[in-house]
Amino acid sequence: MKKLTLPMQILIALVAGIVVGLICFFAGIPQFTANYLKPFGDIFVNLLKFIVVPVVLFSMIDGILSMEDMKKVGAVGWKTVAYFLVTTAIACVIGLVCASVFNNAGFFPVLDTANAEYEAKAFGGFMKTLVDIFPTNMWQSFSSANMLQVIVIALFFGGAILAAGEKAQLCRDIVSSFYSVIEKLMSFVISLSPIGVFAYMAWVVATQGAEILGSLALVLGCAYIGYIIHAVAVYSVSAKVFAGTSPLKFFKGAAAAMIFAFTSTSSAATLPVSKECADKMGADSDISSFVLPLGATINMDGTAIYQCVATVFLASCAGLELTIGQMIIVVVTATLASIGTAGVSGAGMIMLAMVLEAIGIPVAYIGLIVAVDRLFDMGRTCLNVTGDISCSLCVSKWESKKAAKAKK
Repeated sequence: MKKLTLPMQILIALVAGIVVGLICFFAGIPQFTANYLKPFGDIFVNLLKFIVVPVVLFSMIDGILSMEDMKKVGAVGWKTVAYFLVTTAIACVIGLVCASVFNNAGFFPVLDTANAEYEAKAFGGFMKTLVDIFPTNMWQSFSSANMLQVIVIALFFGGAILAAGEKAQLCRDIVSSFYSVIEKLMSFVISLSPIGVFAYMAWVVATQGAEILGSLALVLGCAYIGYIIHAVAVYSVSAKVFAGTSPLKFFKGAAAAMIFAFTSTSSAATLPVSKECADKMGADSDISSFVLPLGATINMDGTAIYQCVATVFLASCAGLELTIGQMIIVVVTATLASIGTAGVSGAGMIMLAMVLEAIGIPVAYIGLIVAVDRLFDMGRTCLNVTGDISCSLCVSKWESKKAAKAKK
């Protein structure tokens, strides 16, 4: 009997987790999953977090060294950021359209706002975020897993090794050797992913089942429709148009990363799986090593859709009807905030608070949807990771065409 592929193992684990979670939910014993299954998921995620920093650090430095030219690094960088900004703006429009359709059709429930309480975490603004991405202590950046700072460290070291030329040959060899070891360790940890997916999915379904079946189901449904439309109409189409990868092949190739991102709700933790998927679909290893860590930090298309749906819903709860001008403000604020809040813990809620403040809706209303935020988070993280993979394929194709023209 042929061995099951990793995506199939993860899919089976996902289905099994849903079944076990539903059994525990209807049997009234959700604490069983919290006490005895979730810890195994936590162990797996801890292992992923353990390798994320070395994976990002050495994969990015190795990718920069493989490019052999800082001009190419710059070219890949601006194309990546441009791709993310454009797709984020499109995501905002999709989210607003879906939310407006649901709201106008009367599908959004009107909830009691009397007990809606939420205190947004402090956000110091874009300039503070810009200053904070430059580390003062390299080891502190590693220990706190501050991914933006790790990326900056990798860029500096990669550029410095390139600039040093032959004198840095030992550093090149060390990076290459370490990266080979990290890849082997990464493969082992990834092979355990079905266990983590099963444990987390059973826990989520068992503990969140009441909310899934409750009045917020339509709001969740609206967000997920937006996620699906964006994944199909933007990511798979761009992969087809720019990278020559058919939608079926794209989603089949990205399935393992999408499923893991859905259950773990962490783009950073999904990085090893994302890289494996992207490389198998034809992305250049050096480019995917650069694009994927950057995307895991600043690409927030799923969060943008979530913000727009949540904003329209909360405006409805507050008895407000958003004008065209306010919707434009939502799109601009959400797009810029996707970069401005990068690397901040709880970025989704911070971004939503910024958008609500921009159009005059009480931030405390976020308390209405905090209870099911994880369910939103599962879909938006899955979408974000899908976008990272799509971007790596597109940038790889653009760079290969550029290289082919240069040879002529």
